[in-house]
Amino acid sequence: MRIFTAIPFTLFTLLIYNGFAFTTAATVPDFWGQPVFTWAMVSGATFELLASDLLIAVGLFFLFIEIMKATRIGTTALLDHMFSVFVFVAYLVEFLTIPQAATSVFFILTMIALIDVIAGFSISITGARRDVSFGQPELR
Repeated sequence: MRIFTAIPFTLFTLLIYNGFAFTTAATVPDFWGQPVFTWAMVSGATFELLASDLLIAVGLFFLFIEIMKATRIGTTALLDHMFSVFVFVAYLVEFLTIPQAATSVFFILTMIALIDVIAGFSISITGARRDVSFGQPELR
């Protein structure tokens, strides 16, 4: 069961993007620029949430969850960090080699995956440094 808690949430944005990029976005021109919903504001302006904006917001939410997961210690946390690196490499390879991934949306999702990797290791190292004392007597 630990393996399922080690799965990075940034993988889900990769799967969502690919699901749309290779099906719906392939047939609908400017799919990522389509409004998901429109809201009339009190100011009289109209707010439009685009499909690309929604996916980036979901990616940022998943990044928040990943940063919270990075505070854990143990083998599950280590697996989570390793899988996060694999997910980032998948993003990077796909961005460089697949035409459907050559969009600004995918680039931002790739940067979110990179931040997940860097933040995960940084938080874990900082937490581990606090748990270990080298040659200092315990203060009572």
